[in-house]
Amino acid sequence: MIGAMPRFAANLTMLFREMPIQARFAAARDAGFDGVEMLFPYAHSLPELQTALEDSGLPMVLINTPEPGWGEGARGRAALPGAEAQFRDEFRTACAWAHHLGAGMIHVMAGLATGDAAWRTYIDNLRWAAAEAPDRMLTIEPVNAADMPGYFLNDFDLAARVLDAVGAANLRLQFDAYHAHRITGDVMGTWARHRHRVVHVQVAGAEGRHEPVKGAIDYPAFFERLDADGYTGVVSAEYLPAGDTQDRLSWMGQAQSGDK
Repeated sequence: MIGAMPRFAANLTMLFREMPIQARFAAARDAGFDGVEMLFPYAHSLPELQTALEDSGLPMVLINTPEPGWGEGARGRAALPGAEAQFRDEFRTACAWAHHLGAGMIHVMAGLATGDAAWRTYIDNLRWAAAEAPDRMLTIEPVNAADMPGYFLNDFDLAARVLDAVGAANLRLQFDAYHAHRITGDVMGTWARHRHRVVHVQVAGAEGRHEPVKGAIDYPAFFERLDADGYTGVVSAEYLPAGDTQDRLSWMGQAQSGDK
């Protein structure tokens, strides 16, 4: 049986897309979520987001660093040699938005890069960011190469080496079970090796990245493992609903009740 775990957050960039962004906060609250996260809040009105967030009573758990070139294929800048100044400007923007939205964590996106120069740039930028925002928790997230070809941080062991090289207490691992499955094929084993580094968990079904239900990932067992291992953070629903979001949330109630 699952005890007080898990506490779920809704990724409002992906969930409740059948309604305007401002309405998604209340929808997440009414659906039973304990918090929200957004990938990129920057294209929206900050005052409107603040009002919707305050009215919902939910905390903003996490936002990403900005990526204004997402539509053109860009995926962050932390590991891009020669883009240090732009990365630092965008990181300061993320810190300002995190402050105004009360976001406890910022996911620092690595970008499309490879090689020794990218490694050095990534480490230097992460050390700078951790020192620039000592009171903010920062995360890095391995992303599978099939979904995001060329992304620098495409492996959990690489992420561990990065965290060790940076050596900052406020830089931790963001564990996405969907990406763990696509990268290693062994969600449980990957969690066991890296759970001591994890500060934030995300879930989606495999294959398809829909609801975390029956499929290649045994989510009831995974949620039980989180509880047994004493994970006290939030589990974020970061998936693409296969239909209307509200109509397909039975998985969450089952997880919270411990049903198989």
